[in-house]
Formats: sequence, C-alpha cells, structure tokens
Amino acid sequence: MESIRQQTSQAALVSLEAAAASARGGFGCIFSTSDEYETALITERRAQGRYAQNRGLWPLILFTACAATVAGTVLLFG
Repeated sequence: MESIRQQTSQAALVSLEAAAASARGGFGCIFSTSDEYETALITERRAQGRYAQNRGLWPLILFTACAATVAGTVLLFG
C-alpha cells in the first residue's frame, strides 16, 4: 500500500514539474517592443477586414442637411 502511494506521489510530482516547465515557456514573447506587437495586431486585423471603411449614406445626408440650412439662412436674411 505504501509503495502505491509513493508511486502516485512521484507521478504527481513529475506531472507538476512538467506543467511548471510548460507554463514558464508561455511567458516568452515574440515581440521585442510594444510597437512591433501593435503593428502585427493591426496588420492581422486588416487582413481579417475589421478596419473596412463602411460609411454608408450618413455623411451625404448630413452634408445635404447642412447645405440646405446654409442656403435657407442665406435666402431668409439675404
């Protein structure tokens, strides 16, 4: 019974050491500066299409409304 408990303890210790070594390896970073990281992140997001310009009709509607307001003001006071 004692040898089974010792083998289980040894296996748990080996497993724990392997997990610790794996965790330490995860702390390494492939980027040397934050600028490199941000550049890679933006490049990846552009490749995914996240920064596509999708303006729609709102700029045209706002421009038309402002132009009509200016023209109405000029005609009213002009």
